[in-house]
Amino acid sequence: MKVSTEDLENCRIALNIEAEASELDKSLDEAYHHLVKEVSVPGFRKGKAPRVILEQHIGKRALLEEALEHLVPQLYKEAIQSKELEPIAEPELEITQTEPLIFKATVSLKPEVKLGDYQGIRLDASPEIEVTDKEVAAAMEEFRKEQGAWVPADRRAELGDLVAINVQAKVDGKPWLDHKDILYEMDKDSRSPVPGFASCLQGAEKNKEKTFNLTIPDDYPIKEMRSKEASFRVTVSEVKEKQLPELNDELAKGAGYGGLEDMKEKVAAHLRTKAEARNRLELKQKALDALVEMSEVNYPPILEDEEIDGLLRSEAQRLGFKEIADYLKRASKTEEEIRQELRPMAKKRLVQGLVLGKLADEEKVEIGASEVDNKIDAIANDAGDKEKARQFFSLPQFKQSIEQSLRTQKTMDRLLQIAIGDIKDITKGE
Repeated sequence: MKVSTEDLENCRIALNIEAEASELDKSLDEAYHHLVKEVSVPGFRKGKAPRVILEQHIGKRALLEEALEHLVPQLYKEAIQSKELEPIAEPELEITQTEPLIFKATVSLKPEVKLGDYQGIRLDASPEIEVTDKEVAAAMEEFRKEQGAWVPADRRAELGDLVAINVQAKVDGKPWLDHKDILYEMDKDSRSPVPGFASCLQGAEKNKEKTFNLTIPDDYPIKEMRSKEASFRVTVSEVKEKQLPELNDELAKGAGYGGLEDMKEKVAAHLRTKAEARNRLELKQKALDALVEMSEVNYPPILEDEEIDGLLRSEAQRLGFKEIADYLKRASKTEEEIRQELRPMAKKRLVQGLVLGKLADEEKVEIGASEVDNKIDAIANDAGDKEKARQFFSLPQFKQSIEQSLRTQKTMDRLLQIAIGDIKDITKGE
């Protein structure tokens, strides 16, 4: 075997491999001994037909293809070992000649990351977080709304009400919805079943049918229904409005506080904690952006494609599709259009991940087995079936994912320490 190399851009290398005649002859002989036992040749028992007869029966091309199916991977493996290469994916193979056998293997290698002077990154930590009385009052009012009770209202339906309705809808004259006695909260921002439905119910009288038309949005999950007009027939059978309790000591104590003043103090503290967490996240992102900006990253294209695959999978699952193919069938754009739209995001995520991985190596960030176990316990404790969840997340692939996530978090904490100084509480969980 003869091997020559050609350096390509983006962490790839091409191997030009030429087999010796003896290597091809040996592979052809092995292919013959395999096929002669599998193929029935008239006039011969299986395994007894001479090679020349078998070739006449199945064709020389079929024998050659069988030989190459085994010889090409074998020679590729020997080539990367001889050149001491560490591929990160299956190669792209192109057979340019068969006699003698010559083929090209394009190999994707590990990414190359050169960090900039990250020790020089400097960020100004934000001043002490202040929570205003207005913010506390808004949070208290939101809590009050959550404690409200739905009570019957003897009037027409209005936004904010909870109504019991019968609804029928058609699209292009064909039945679409047919529901009876369903409860529907008239939120003006609701997109269910389509945007504007809640607003069209305003003023509806009990037990009197109301009809209206709405255009289905062009981002509706069902592709065939997008931008079409739907006609609705709705009857409201019951109207309820939310009755809010008085914000006083009694309400606060019922929620586990010492009283109204205690509630205000603890709500303010909670808002401050959330604001500080948001601030830390923003600072971490700024530090990461600065690190990416000063670093040099080179990687094979296949990694970007794999990142896009992950984004597609997540989007499909978010919309309720089990398979990416099912999601793509319903999408209003071609797969290539969607992939191109996702490429900038995929590239950003990939580069950030590679830079953080390199920083973790430089800073010797490690995650102990006990940290992984503690995280699994925390996840399991929030699950309904704790033992089943613990077993599930203890599987090797999930433990590895958890370890990687913890390492990334710890690396981000370290980066922020470098950027703004050694602040004791900077690694508090978010």
